[in-house]
Amino acid sequence: MLCALGAAVCFGTASVLQAVAARAAAEPGSDAGVDPALLLRALRQWRYLAGLALDGCGFVLQIVALRSLPIYAVGAALAASLAVTAVVAARLLKVRLSSVEWGAVGVVCAGLAMLGLSSGGEGHEAGSAALGWWMLGIALGVLLIGAAAGRLPERPRALVLGLGAGCGFGVVEVSVRLINDVTPSALLTNPAAYALLLGGGSAFLLLTSALQRGSVTTATAGMVIGETIGPALVGVVWLGDRTREGLEWLAVAGFVVAVAGALALARFGEAPADTPGPDRPGS
Repeated sequence: MLCALGAAVCFGTASVLQAVAARAAAEPGSDAGVDPALLLRALRQWRYLAGLALDGCGFVLQIVALRSLPIYAVGAALAASLAVTAVVAARLLKVRLSSVEWGAVGVVCAGLAMLGLSSGGEGHEAGSAALGWWMLGIALGVLLIGAAAGRLPERPRALVLGLGAGCGFGVVEVSVRLINDVTPSALLTNPAAYALLLGGGSAFLLLTSALQRGSVTTATAGMVIGETIGPALVGVVWLGDRTREGLEWLAVAGFVVAVAGALALARFGEAPADTPGPDRPGS
């Protein structure tokens, strides 16, 4: 669980840095759903690169966590990165948290504590070969979702981008569990390996666009839902994830409480528009 929480700290801090960079990299008047050039412009800023470095550390910790914990526990911990983002934003960006939002941070912590007490080890079922192909298909679908989002009005567009990004991150969570042999020959023939790369890349692209356009609060809420509920069900139904004996109710309650608390903090998926002093591209 410590690795999952460490990943949440890395992802939550990275979100603040990437949100500032994505806002600074936006071109005035741009209103497309997903703009690949936006990602390229953001990559020219040190805050976005620092965020990517933290994302890399978080990803390594996430892999370690997924090898020892059920997907539902790791997914809830990753959703709790919004609590980290809120605290970091309060300290670094001088964002004022209301008493309700501080309460939501406490709720997230309580939910994670409940999950830590109730979760068993990871499931030992390998999953069928078809599941890897399903993950690859979903990863391709995430790209299509991003392409279609540009034709939607602002509010549904933000929700679609967020759900798409969440599904992409969910593909990564499941795909990690489907990769048991990391030899080059096995990876080249395992559809889950391609699903992991495509799902993660697509999710980053959609998330970067969501950080810059529309209601990012709505998008972040969609992302939390997309990266927790679906992967948790896959872990329980197809990969054998279980709780400690007799504590199923506590695991369900902890999952619901942690995700609900994260949703209450969804506005921290973006940095405030008036954040002082963001770097401009090329600075």
